[in-house]
Amino acid sequence: MSSTPQGSIADHKQILQPAGWAAPRGYANGVAATGRQVFVAGQIGWNAQCQFESDDFIAQVRQSLINIKAVLAEAGATPAHITRMTWYLLDKREYLARGREVGQAYREVLGHEYQIAMSAVQVAGLMEDRAKVEIEVTAVIP
Repeated sequence: MSSTPQGSIADHKQILQPAGWAAPRGYANGVAATGRQVFVAGQIGWNAQCQFESDDFIAQVRQSLINIKAVLAEAGATPAHITRMTWYLLDKREYLARGREVGQAYREVLGHEYQIAMSAVQVAGLMEDRAKVEIEVTAVIP
C-alpha cells in the first residue's frame, strides 16, 4: 500500500481477504487504505431539492447512489475511493429479490468498483417516511 498522495487509487487500498476464506461476491471482507478520509452521511432516494421522484425501490437506490457520487465529488473523490458502504433497508426481501436491478443501478452510477467493505441491514424505519433505502459511505483519497 502506497502512502504517497500521488499514488494511483489502487495503490491506496489493500483488500483484506483471509487465507482460506471463500471470496465474497460483490464486496470485500475488509479494506485498508491510506489518505484523506471522506465520510458521506446516509443518502436516501430523494433529489437535490429533498423531493422524492419515485416510491420504487430501485429508483430510490439509484438516486441514493447519485447523491453519494455528488457528495464525493465535493471532496474531489470518485466512487473508486469508496472503502466502506452501509445499506439500511426497509425490506431485505425486496433487496434480495431485486438484486440484479440493484447491481445494474450500482454499476450505472458507481461503475464496477466492488473492492468495498459492505454491510446491509434491515431496519424498522428511516427518518423520512417515503425512504426505502439509506446508504452511507466512507472514502479515502490517496
